[in-house]
Amino acid sequence: MIQAFLRYLQYEKNYSSHTVLSYHTDINQFCEFLYVEPQNFAPRTISHREIQQWVLSLMESGNTSRTISRKISTLKSFWRFLLIQKLADENPTKKIVLPKTNKPLPAFYKQKEMEHVLSEESGLGGFERARNRLIVNLFYQTGLRVSELVSLQDDDVDYELRQLKVLGKRNKERVLPLGVDICEEMKAYQELRNAEIDLQDNSFFVLKKGKKMYSKAIYNIVHEKMTQFSTLHKQSPHVLRHTFATTLLNNGADINAVKDLLGHSSLVATQVYTHVSFSELNKIYKQAHPRAIKKGGSL
Repeated sequence: MIQAFLRYLQYEKNYSSHTVLSYHTDINQFCEFLYVEPQNFAPRTISHREIQQWVLSLMESGNTSRTISRKISTLKSFWRFLLIQKLADENPTKKIVLPKTNKPLPAFYKQKEMEHVLSEESGLGGFERARNRLIVNLFYQTGLRVSELVSLQDDDVDYELRQLKVLGKRNKERVLPLGVDICEEMKAYQELRNAEIDLQDNSFFVLKKGKKMYSKAIYNIVHEKMTQFSTLHKQSPHVLRHTFATTLLNNGADINAVKDLLGHSSLVATQVYTHVSFSELNKIYKQAHPRAIKKGGSL
């Protein structure tokens, strides 16, 4: 029944393989806690007490509230599926309360940091250097997810209309605008790539051997590049995605437009960036406005 649930997530809900793997891992961990083999899992024998005990064990093991909430959400989805399939008579997860999470505001790079990163001219230093610079710049200018950048094909780029076709989560397609400069950089990269690399498919970003790039390689490129210019604790493509969204909002973009550009299905996911923008504006105000500081030096 666990495998049936995973197939349901993948083929009917169109969840990504990464998300399905997370669900699989969470359910297997719950089975391990119960000392039950996954193939022998019997939902009708489980009450809310076993789930509560699992939550306590997760807390004692040092798991964060966010991680625990995700694992409980997995069980809630699993039991909803079991009820629909008439494999369970009741839902014990209804009595489980998700722990409160204090979500940190997303980190983002300062504009000066991005200017330093992209200060070197594009096309210099051969294929790999041009590719790595373009990867950082494309994340910054489009807000792509790593999985979206990995799956880009040559045919997804329309230089005449200056548009990029992206296949996002749950196979939702969106079209992103491209600036003149990034289009020129993409063309230059393709020319270098085609001249130096023996391509094995139609992938836009490839390794030196011509194979399609993978997520870890892209993460390593961004991490190595951004560490040279930023002191943020985390250096990753997702921080560049945060930077894209925050930059747009700081410069007056409509939040609904930012939502569509990011490929968010709900405005709730985008609203976190308004908090970031307000926090940044508030800091600038306190630093720059003479009446922002009370007498005596306190804010």
